[in-house]
Amino acid sequence: MADVTAAPRRLRIVTNPSRNPDGVHGSNLSDATMDELVLRAVAGEREAFDEIVRRTHRDAFGLALRLTSDEEDARDVVQEAYLRAYRSLDRFRGDAQFGTWLYRIVANCASTATGKRRRHRHEELPDESTFAETRPDHDPSLHADVVDLRDQLDGAIRDLPPRLRSVIVLRDVYDLPHDAIAEELGITVSAAKVRLHRARRRLRERVFPLPGEELHAI
Repeated sequence: MADVTAAPRRLRIVTNPSRNPDGVHGSNLSDATMDELVLRAVAGEREAFDEIVRRTHRDAFGLALRLTSDEEDARDVVQEAYLRAYRSLDRFRGDAQFGTWLYRIVANCASTATGKRRRHRHEELPDESTFAETRPDHDPSLHADVVDLRDQLDGAIRDLPPRLRSVIVLRDVYDLPHDAIAEELGITVSAAKVRLHRARRRLRERVFPLPGEELHAI
């Protein structure tokens, strides 16, 4: 078995996964299962890892964007996450879905990035267009309420402190278990549950406030 950690500089991440620069997405790759792709990537087949990136990039970037609230930071996080994943493929045991394993790496990279950002500059309010692509592409007259609610939720999630935002996105959006969230964020399971409770409460107060809660919603 090839040592994929020995030559990480050979890796070229496909930054636009909708296009394959080498034209190697043949049926043997596009029809392969994720487990098969992982095995082939571990064996040193770079095209197999390119296919993994193509299949997972959208969700990985979406997670990074929600955790960092910044497109540039999210791109850097995803790039670093795929590099780490590539170097660690031989340690992927298959006891969890590959997507879940990758989300944990993305979460770890995002936590590192937001920590560095807080140390070097103040948090900036992200541009309103950051989450525009998450709106449904349907008739606005039929889905106005859904779009409005999604906008409110996106705005409320963005405004959460990073320590709360990370937990609720990982748990409620990407369905990671509490122990995985705790491990990747470097906190206890109890702390993860407490943060999740606080984050959900703040979102409810923001989006569905009860009488008297409007003044306290963040």
